[in-house]
Amino acid sequence: MDERMSVLSNLIRTSVGRKLVMAATGLMLFGFVVVHMLGNLQTFMGREALNGYAALLQKNAAVLWSFRLGLALVLAVHVTTGIVLAWENRAARPERYEGPNTAYGSSLPARTMVMSGVMVGAFVVYHVLHFTVKVPGLNFTGVDFAGLRHGLAGQPDVYGMVLCGFRSWPVSAAYVVAMGFLALHASHGLAAAAQSLGLKQRSWSPGLDHATRVVALVLLLGYISIPLAVLGGMGDSRGVAAAQSAGGEEAAP
Repeated sequence: MDERMSVLSNLIRTSVGRKLVMAATGLMLFGFVVVHMLGNLQTFMGREALNGYAALLQKNAAVLWSFRLGLALVLAVHVTTGIVLAWENRAARPERYEGPNTAYGSSLPARTMVMSGVMVGAFVVYHVLHFTVKVPGLNFTGVDFAGLRHGLAGQPDVYGMVLCGFRSWPVSAAYVVAMGFLALHASHGLAAAAQSLGLKQRSWSPGLDHATRVVALVLLLGYISIPLAVLGGMGDSRGVAAAQSAGGEEAAP
């Protein structure tokens, strides 16, 4: 373990090493984002499917928390490395370029990498407090999500929580905007990771850039489809508040 930490420490001391670490951690986070989206899309399969998926994740608490801590570590390394690289880029180019080809590249995703990263980071904090920690004051519904239960076993009603949460249009709007920033970040981040890892050759570079934009668009549409569907009337959250006060009775389907 000490030897591995030493190798990592030596790696991040160089600019090339930091870019490799940035690429590797970014791909790990991208993998999580894809899996998380696929899990969330089970909302369209109904209460039983989504609540069953959530129960499966909660079944092995030790594994779940180990994964969460590992993911938090990867995110911390990614953010820290990104800050250092952004500072180095700014220091290397103290004078801003004039015209559209400003620092970090010519495309909008490239130019907004720092801003989109900050916005996604802020969203992650809110998302954890909203749906994981379930802070009542942050869902803007007046419902305590921690009190929502489903079925005779009294399992958390994640489906009811999603319906209730996204019926608040300010919350849904915030999620849509945040997913827009995530798509921007992923679009350039994937291409930059491929370049750092030596996978972006001149012959297929345009195709790879196009592919990353398509992937980012799929992520955007996949994530925002849920709040937009809820705002459009998917499901029925009339029984959510009643389920909270009933303390274990099944919410209305």
